[in-house]
Amino acid sequence: MTARHKVLVIDDDPAMRDSLTFLLDVNGFAVAAYETATAFLDHFVQNPASCIISDIRMPGMTGLELVRKLKSDNVSSPVILMTGHGDVALAVEAMKAGAADFIEKPFDDEVLLHAIRGAMELQLPKPADDSAKVEAEARLAELSPRERDVLSGLLAGKINKVIAHELGISPRTVEVYRANLMAKTNVRSMSELMRIAIAAGL
Repeated sequence: MTARHKVLVIDDDPAMRDSLTFLLDVNGFAVAAYETATAFLDHFVQNPASCIISDIRMPGMTGLELVRKLKSDNVSSPVILMTGHGDVALAVEAMKAGAADFIEKPFDDEVLLHAIRGAMELQLPKPADDSAKVEAEARLAELSPRERDVLSGLLAGKINKVIAHELGISPRTVEVYRANLMAKTNVRSMSELMRIAIAAGL
């Protein structure tokens, strides 16, 4: 029998911990859950993981601080952050610091499972940085100057209304540009789009 991939969950909400533990268990993962990043770090040495899922806003150490801590400790386990709508700027900052992905609450079960599988694939041998950058730039090559402006705003974690004000266009027009960005780069999520933009050096 193949060993089950271990996923570690960190969230200060007991209901969310229970829900995620159940979801991951029935989908074949071995799961351990923690209330805080500090409690997680106390046990992490004995619990190497295929993937770590953490809320971004928690008492004590935040998800962003956790990503930086794990990165400085050379931990290779990918980290997925769960984020509220207002936390997207923090989530993007965490991706720049080394997080594998972020998903916005509330999310469908399949969105989380897809993110976990994608994060574990990121651990596989990947092309040299130069080729990753070239590939990312190629996927952004079709964007118009205005679409790039909108992407820059999203990368800075700004909401549609702020981007619209700064560019002198309507929020509805920003939504159209966002849809174009997703279509032209062939991505299914905002985090995937952010990953491409970061890889391209934007």
